[in-house]
Amino acid sequence: MHSPTDDDLRRLGETLATAAIDRRLTVVTAESCTGGWIAKTLTDLAGSSAWFDCGMVVYSYEAKQAMLGVNPHTLEEHGAVSRETVVEMVSGALVHSAATLAVAVTGIAGPTGGTADKPVGTVWIAWKRRGGYPHASIHHFEGDREAVRRQTVAAALGGLIELAS
Repeated sequence: MHSPTDDDLRRLGETLATAAIDRRLTVVTAESCTGGWIAKTLTDLAGSSAWFDCGMVVYSYEAKQAMLGVNPHTLEEHGAVSRETVVEMVSGALVHSAATLAVAVTGIAGPTGGTADKPVGTVWIAWKRRGGYPHASIHHFEGDREAVRRQTVAAALGGLIELAS
């Protein structure tokens, strides 16, 4: 996959904005490996306060627990980069916000931190609509840290667009 450009990300944000406004939806982000990049992409758009509720950047285990309610046992048993953790993150984002749509991301952007089981580029993304069930998927992105993060932002926004449709 190519690394999405700023224009690519802006276009995805605009598509989400249109869908959110048309359907009276609001968005919350819970971000680890992207460091707030999803929220930045969305709030770069004029008028985003009409449909963007908030974003949480949660790198540490403690932040994931305090801000999103991730269970310490989940983190100890499965690690931060896991289906179990990202599902708890996306659910916690809705609990701790007024939003109707949520996305959560956690992964290893590199260049260090990867293991044989979870190499650099491994990213879990989860989406959830208030009152619905979470959907999570694993991705194996390639490239340097910025490329992995850009691909994560694009995939996260793509999933939000689907959820909003």
